[in-house]
Amino acid sequence: MSTGPPYLRTAAQRRALAVALVAALVLAFAGFAAWRYAAAASRDDLDFGRERDRVLAASQAHVGTLNSIDRADPDAGLARWLDATTGPLHDDLRRSRAASADAFARAGVTVRATVTEAAVTELDTRAGTAKALATLRVETSGGADGARTDRKRFEAGLERTADGWKIASLTAITVEGSGT
Repeated sequence: MSTGPPYLRTAAQRRALAVALVAALVLAFAGFAAWRYAAAASRDDLDFGRERDRVLAASQAHVGTLNSIDRADPDAGLARWLDATTGPLHDDLRRSRAASADAFARAGVTVRATVTEAAVTELDTRAGTAKALATLRVETSGGADGARTDRKRFEAGLERTADGWKIASLTAITVEGSGT
């Protein structure tokens, strides 16, 4: 006499049931994983990621701009500085524009900055504020010191404006023992 339910009388039937149970568990796990993936990739998360990318791109472009000037046309460089800034920093640059243009023209220096690394460290999309860190390679030519290359680090405070993200504050960061 065989024991157990009539549908599990043979080894083949038991194996088929085990395979069906494993397949059901795999499908259930796949469904759960797909649901979790969809929840993680919600619209808010995607929007936040896109905004963070915009902040990163703006900080890289604007920090580089604020550390570059051409001795041939310092006024054009200062105009780019104004385009990259907002708030009190923008107001200070606007007020000192004529004196700065004269000083750069007298110094005869061209400075070209390239952002080599950058990261967004804070982002508040509701308030429209962000902070970013940037490392630059700054190449200077002309003037009394001649050509040289320096590494500099900055923390940029950004604000969202009608024209996109702009620099509201820029602070040099010194690293102990680096001299920059």
